[in-house]
Amino acid sequence: MTEIEEGGLKFSFPDHCEATKYDDWAFYRQQFQSVAGGSKAVDILCLAQDVSWLIEIKDYRQHPRTKPSDLGGEVASKVRDTLAGLAAASANANDKGEQALAERALAKRRWRVALHLEQQSVATSPLRPQAINLANVLKKLRMNLKAIDTQPMVVSLQRPGSGTPWTVQ
Repeated sequence: MTEIEEGGLKFSFPDHCEATKYDDWAFYRQQFQSVAGGSKAVDILCLAQDVSWLIEIKDYRQHPRTKPSDLGGEVASKVRDTLAGLAAASANANDKGEQALAERALAKRRWRVALHLEQQSVATSPLRPQAINLANVLKKLRMNLKAIDTQPMVVSLQRPGSGTPWTVQ
């Protein structure tokens, strides 16, 4: 079992998965991050059976989001940049383990995108108990990522994703 901590969350992946913190790769940090004026990256890459999962984690429980920017668009940009980074890593990574993992990720038959979002409850309205509207974020992800994943997910501790091969604590 592989465990990856991000913020205040611990992700556990079963043995049949290959999971890594993509944004900590030497290739991303040292070779790709500055490409085209700067690129972004998802937090975790997980290879499971015939699927490559791109997982972005946002934990706003301790520090609520204050930027009024578009979260769905931000995640979509990270997914795009990560896919470009994986393509480049498969050919040019100095770390042979990262290069091989990028090749395996690109060889999978399907891409899936998951945004793990934790946020504080705001008790100002029973109709809108959270600051970030999950339906709006999901709609934006679907619109921006339909060529990559027609059914991206927005998940949380209270709403785990159906079919995701990992657990979160």
